[in-house]
Amino acid sequence: MLRLEDASKSFGGRALFEGASLHVRADDRIGLVGRNGAGKTTLLRMLAGLDPPDSGALVLRRGARVGYLRQEVSAASQRTVLAEAETALEPLRALERRMRALEEEIARDPTHVPDELASRYDEARHTFERGGGFSADAELRATLVGLGLGPEKWEQPLAKLSGGWLMRVELAKLLIARPEVLLLDEPTNHLDLPSIRWFEGVLAAWPGSVVVVSHDRVFLDRHCNRISELSASRLTTYKGNYSEFVAQKALRLDEAEARRRNLEREIAEKQRFVTRFKAKASKASQAQSRVKQIEKLRAEQALLPTETSERTMRVRFRSAVRSGETVLRLERVAKAYGEVVVYRSLEFELRRGERVALVGPNGAGKSTLLRIAAGALPPDAGTRELGHNVRPGFSAQHQVDALDPRRTVLGELEQEADIDDVPRLRGVLGAFLFSGDDVDKKVSVLSGGEKARLALAKLLLAKGNFLVLDEPTNHLDMEARDVLTESLSGYEGTLLFVSHDRRFINTLATRVVEVTPGEREARVRAFLGNYDFYESTLAREAADRAPRAESAPPAKPAAAAKPRAKPAPKDNAARKLRAEVEALEQRIEAAEAEREKLDWLAADPAVAKDGERMKALAEERAGRQAEIRALYEEWEAKSAELE
Repeated sequence: MLRLEDASKSFGGRALFEGASLHVRADDRIGLVGRNGAGKTTLLRMLAGLDPPDSGALVLRRGARVGYLRQEVSAASQRTVLAEAETALEPLRALERRMRALEEEIARDPTHVPDELASRYDEARHTFERGGGFSADAELRATLVGLGLGPEKWEQPLAKLSGGWLMRVELAKLLIARPEVLLLDEPTNHLDLPSIRWFEGVLAAWPGSVVVVSHDRVFLDRHCNRISELSASRLTTYKGNYSEFVAQKALRLDEAEARRRNLEREIAEKQRFVTRFKAKASKASQAQSRVKQIEKLRAEQALLPTETSERTMRVRFRSAVRSGETVLRLERVAKAYGEVVVYRSLEFELRRGERVALVGPNGAGKSTLLRIAAGALPPDAGTRELGHNVRPGFSAQHQVDALDPRRTVLGELEQEADIDDVPRLRGVLGAFLFSGDDVDKKVSVLSGGEKARLALAKLLLAKGNFLVLDEPTNHLDMEARDVLTESLSGYEGTLLFVSHDRRFINTLATRVVEVTPGEREARVRAFLGNYDFYESTLAREAADRAPRAESAPPAKPAAAAKPRAKPAPKDNAARKLRAEVEALEQRIEAAEAEREKLDWLAADPAVAKDGERMKALAEERAGRQAEIRALYEEWEAKSAELE
């Protein structure tokens, strides 16, 4: 589909990558990983044909279309969300107009249609059908809803949307356009967890190839069959998902280190021979031969992969004092924004040492609950009560925007510091990878990742025993996320947080609280356990509801609810029909049991990490569901005939 050959790219004298080659096949799901600043976005733009390589070549299969999702999207258009999404259908609209023109031409003399005209019409219709033309409008609306862009947003102008919502519109356009190659730069960054689950379902059945930059390990585990890592200006590709990449890379580095030690011994031996005999005429040719051998060994040594020496964050969150047993209690809390009621009578309690993750769709009320808990937003009614010795620390979702761009990095941290902390501020910044002249940089010139690290450094100084975190991993690369996760794992205080990083939730959460929109107010429901337990519980509940939710049959022919035919006349035809009905009921029950097994398998975290397995399960479930519907239709027909 797409091939990058021996490409190089430099900026300001710094080589981002050299000799990079990547072959994207039709069934590939490639995860592109590497530290912030390694050049992942540049490489993705190069694959999209937007940035040319300094050297090398890009080859795209003839007729293949490439769709590119940028990391940041800006829009000042007054075009509505729905109108913007519909622009993705313009190629289909043009094809439909061409079909109508051909139909009019055929209608002029339907008894004498030239073969060439009929062939053109058949080709156009086939292309239209293959592109989903007859169901395009329905799929467009379903895609918008799946990404959280419900009907209430369809008439909103793009100019009034935040960057996150604009990203969803762009992603919807890509999915609707159905390009053969999808290039995605952090596609889940601005999606809530329900939208991520929906998007993963779409991606599992996607017929084309995908190259994705992501810091979401769960996503890379579930959907990638190859991982390409940009590190030390090299692009290295591994087979398998992210977990398999980590294991393979560690083994590769171990083998390279062993080979490096062997080469060093060989070089040292040959160098001793050269040093001892280079001055002797009888040994001069042998010494010269060994010099050449040393050069070859050193060239091989230089090509061996090495663990990068890039610095790593060193973070440890400490609480100043131990809190009481009850950390937070919200009683009959109400909060509304104008006429939009979020909570009418919220009851919520946190105990010391709990780590509670709030999950649910954007706009349901997670951030409102978080801000009320942190004391950053007063409730309209009800009470917020902190326990004994509780010292909250709050990191808001847009905390990086609250940094003063006019201050230096050190000056910004000084605003949060106590007098006793001032002498160690440079050490704190060093732990967050700000050293030397970095501390004198203006906040305005920092990257998104650097601003996120500075905001976390400010939170560290607060020494709170109750941390309230709204999307703390935003803008952090995978290594920084790991360090933050590890540091919070050892934190002795209480955590309340919102995150769309499922690994972060899985590692930290002792309780998951789901916040979903309700008719009168947001619904709050607790699940004791981590994200995997929460997700498997939802899968079981969906499986329990599935028979009642299916549109095919009005009732399920099973056990107590099984509809029975009236007593049949004692004749051969009736007995035969009754036997067929009972056989169908048994087949339906068996098929539904098989479908339930598939749902349980899909909810298994070990299975969910395997993108190929998840895709196969989705296809198998769809086939099983079609079988169940057909059985129900046959059962209804036979039952009616029997009656």
